[in-house]
Amino acid sequence: MPENEKALKPEDLTRLFVERANAGDATGLAALYEEGAVMAYPAGSTTVGREAIRELWEKVLTHAPHFEAEEPLPTLVCGDIALTATPPKDGSGARAQVVRRQPDGSWLRIIDQPEFRPPTS
Repeated sequence: MPENEKALKPEDLTRLFVERANAGDATGLAALYEEGAVMAYPAGSTTVGREAIRELWEKVLTHAPHFEAEEPLPTLVCGDIALTATPPKDGSGARAQVVRRQPDGSWLRIIDQPEFRPPTS
């Protein structure tokens, strides 16, 4: 099996996420995260570690959800750390990830906030 494409810039992670999710590739999705990554999902809780993230996506992907690419907001980079974000197409809240450059120059997610909806008044 060929090795998955690596994110050569922070913005590649969102594209690769959509491609792998739509292909039903939970292992490929987990490969976009560092070993100790933290994801704020499901809502109100966290999933910690690449293996736990893989298991979570395996369950989610059994329902065959369809993901669409979202236009990224400008990426903020500080050395080997970057903040990426996309506004959901429905205009509700935002998605944000903190990513880190790896020794080989590729990027992986370390913190993922896939859904954030501001409280309504």
